[in-house]
Amino acid sequence: MEGWHGEPSSAIIQPDPPAFPTGGTSSCHKDNRAVNRSIIAALATALATTPAIAQEVGSATVVPIQVTGDPAARFSLVILGDGYAAAEQSRFREHVDKHLNVLWSIEPFRSYRNYINVYAVEIVSGVSGITCDPAHRETRATPLSMRFGGGCENANARGINVDQEAARGYAAMATPDYDQILSIANTDTYGGIGGRTATTSGGNSLGPLITPHELGHSLGRLQDEYTYSARGRAGGVHDGDEPNSAHHTVMTEEQMRAQQTKWWRWLGEESLSGGMIGRFQGGQGDTAGIWRPSKHSMMISLGYAFDQVSRERMTDRISAQVELIAASSPTDRPVSPRDVIWIETAQPVYHDLDVTWRVDGNPVVSANGLRNLALAPLNLGAGEHIVEVAVVDPTEFVRDPAIRDSSLTATRRWTVVENALPPSFAPPAITASTQTTRPVGGTDVVYIQTTHPTGRVHTVAWRLDGNVVENGNRRSFQLARQNLSPGTHALSATVTDPADPAAPADTRTWTVDNTAPTVRHTLSSTVATVDAPGGSRHYFMRDEFTMLLVPQDDQPGYVVAEFRVNGDGWHHYYGWPDAPAGSPFRFTPRGTNIKELVYGSLSSEGLSPQPWEPREPGWGTHHIELRAIDAAGNIANAGDFHVTFAPTLPCTNRITSAHAGPLSITSGVTCIENATVNGTVTVGAGASLVATNATISTLTAERARDVQLLHTNVQGATQIAGTTGSVTLWLSQFADRLELTDNTAPVTVTLSDVADLACTGNTREPGVVANSILQVGGQCAVPPRSR
Repeated sequence: MEGWHGEPSSAIIQPDPPAFPTGGTSSCHKDNRAVNRSIIAALATALATTPAIAQEVGSATVVPIQVTGDPAARFSLVILGDGYAAAEQSRFREHVDKHLNVLWSIEPFRSYRNYINVYAVEIVSGVSGITCDPAHRETRATPLSMRFGGGCENANARGINVDQEAARGYAAMATPDYDQILSIANTDTYGGIGGRTATTSGGNSLGPLITPHELGHSLGRLQDEYTYSARGRAGGVHDGDEPNSAHHTVMTEEQMRAQQTKWWRWLGEESLSGGMIGRFQGGQGDTAGIWRPSKHSMMISLGYAFDQVSRERMTDRISAQVELIAASSPTDRPVSPRDVIWIETAQPVYHDLDVTWRVDGNPVVSANGLRNLALAPLNLGAGEHIVEVAVVDPTEFVRDPAIRDSSLTATRRWTVVENALPPSFAPPAITASTQTTRPVGGTDVVYIQTTHPTGRVHTVAWRLDGNVVENGNRRSFQLARQNLSPGTHALSATVTDPADPAAPADTRTWTVDNTAPTVRHTLSSTVATVDAPGGSRHYFMRDEFTMLLVPQDDQPGYVVAEFRVNGDGWHHYYGWPDAPAGSPFRFTPRGTNIKELVYGSLSSEGLSPQPWEPREPGWGTHHIELRAIDAAGNIANAGDFHVTFAPTLPCTNRITSAHAGPLSITSGVTCIENATVNGTVTVGAGASLVATNATISTLTAERARDVQLLHTNVQGATQIAGTTGSVTLWLSQFADRLELTDNTAPVTVTLSDVADLACTGNTREPGVVANSILQVGGQCAVPPRSR
């Protein structure tokens, strides 16, 4: 969604509407809908007999955000607002804009956006906010009666309840064929509850991520991958049979491959949500005895993408909501051998569907990809003939042939016989198309649908920036093939009648946004900053730091920012969970526990480990990449920076002037600051050294706790072995051999000049970001990912 492009409909519901039947919630699958059509009659009565005063408390206005087809043949999402007063409807619109643009940035919603209808219902509340918000703990009467559970004394409430019957009544205003209701509460406090009538908080930074997770349940029929039975409490041991969930198993990888079941086709792939697709213990509320495909994904950790296993399932379920062949020449009567047979198909955003035609079993190669087949040029002989068309979605999101053959394939069949029916001649017109109310992205597939005379095929001319582009009379145009320059472009399609040049033409135009968004980062105060190789910045931080990301674009609409740490999965940037929207994200060595969930951990366990999981502190060097996704779907090239992260060590002994002779450090933390030590420095077991702007003759550290050398020159050999806390060598010079051996602590050598570096036996691969290393041996011979 880009801004508020929808226009309010004339449907306005007033206070105290008639009692709506509650059976209108439909099954997700189009073949299993159970819509109570009496809702339509009740709505018509209500709208005909009630004055249209949209500012009255309880009144509501339907705003179609995007309508891509018949609601009965699309996945239809209705978004309701509660606790928004008349003067706050613009705030509701901003929240809808943000929530939807986050959804459109996540696959497969990004690629199958055209398959989804979205309606917003602006409901006027007499008060601002909802009941029992921990921010005020008061009762507030609102049309949907949304409230935080547990009573107004519960300061840690996070579940948001809604009057289900009221929500269904308001949703039916938009369409009785809705599949999902999302009720947005006017609150900045984190909260929400799932289900086909899901709730979320409008102003909280994590609110927009509840929607794709809940759609994973209600649309994709995915199950939670949580490893806890309740927040902060580890789950039990799974002792059941093989679960029917597509993304849970009790089998080994070898068993999955041997039986060709579950996610065997994806094993060993780099996961979209980080790490590799394999077998990770925990899921469905159990900590052990059951396995999931990825370490973290949308169904266990808000902020990460769906992994390939869940994405395949979601692609299947989204596709099941549409008819790939939405309309066609009638198949219930014969067609003439002089007719044009036509089809209209669904259209994914970034790729085209495969269309193949056959006559009497023989392929018509010249018609591949076309939505029209003119029979006259084929010179069919006398007698009966059979024409068949197959439409297949070739998406790489699906590897299971059973899915490909079901929800991703559609066919039609016609009988051709000589008949006396005269041909029809519809004037040239565009009957449907890719939406034109917002810019399309620079790699989109833009489509049109046209009128269908049976006697000929209308001609379609595509123009890009005013220039005709040959496209084989196709009804879809792949912008990705045009190698567009950055900037804004104009695309148009004009339909004409080739047999009647005087017939009026019909033209539709689109603005093409091919300008990538940008994202700017601001960090909290740094100890030091330098330029790293490749043009990125390298920062030295202590203890913790915050990161504010500000994405920008040249077009309106909410712009999504994402980041990833050390090559892990891309993570949605949502600010900070328990702070106002726009607050910076906070990184700490082990993360911050907020309501029994962990955020911002730099430990090797990832950003969001469970509170009970052991986490090694994430000292060392980290590579952080940044990108943005704009409202048209353009993804910016990733920017990046490095952070070397070390703890603050309180000095128990300071050396601030020249020291003659050897220096032995046996306990505590010795700090050498702007001083020279003319002798060997020895750091013993459990002791720590912090040298800043110092000069040292030689250095030996054996089983030390921490060794930090910042802007320090070591003139002789350096040996650091068995360190247990952290080893940080930042912008330092080592004129002789530097040996890093058997350290269990994280080791980083950052932009330092080293004559001869050897790394052996360290528990973790040292992170080396160096200006110049003349010789490298051992573990450091393999370029680490932070380099």
